[in-house]
Amino acid sequence: MTDSNHDTEIAAVTAVVADLEHSQRNELPEAFIALFRRDAIWTTAHGKRLYGRDAIATFTRSVLPGAMRESTVTYTVENILFLRPDVAAVKVVAQYRTLDGEPVGEPNSPLYVMTKEDDRWLLAACQNTPVLAD
Repeated sequence: MTDSNHDTEIAAVTAVVADLEHSQRNELPEAFIALFRRDAIWTTAHGKRLYGRDAIATFTRSVLPGAMRESTVTYTVENILFLRPDVAAVKVVAQYRTLDGEPVGEPNSPLYVMTKEDDRWLLAACQNTPVLAD
């Protein structure tokens, strides 16, 4: 991967995380669901295991509308490791916040494995993990 291509791929992967944040903050379940591969797996921050986009869709549609009524969330890409040119492991810091922007609780530390499909990065395997205070 050339430096120019590497920078382009970093920007594209970071954009997926930004789209994830935007869709969650604005309670857009269909936009959120569209970020996942059809065969994606996801373990939520509360330990719910979801297999496939259909299961992710059912869960998302049941929790996302109304979930951001009293809070919001920010996602910050912490590190991207390209396992192959079309596979990236993305470490993120997710922080729930009050509507005024104050942190709520400890951050989560999602790991998103993304794959590039038809020139588009999609979430393939996701694990949300709480961060314990030091």
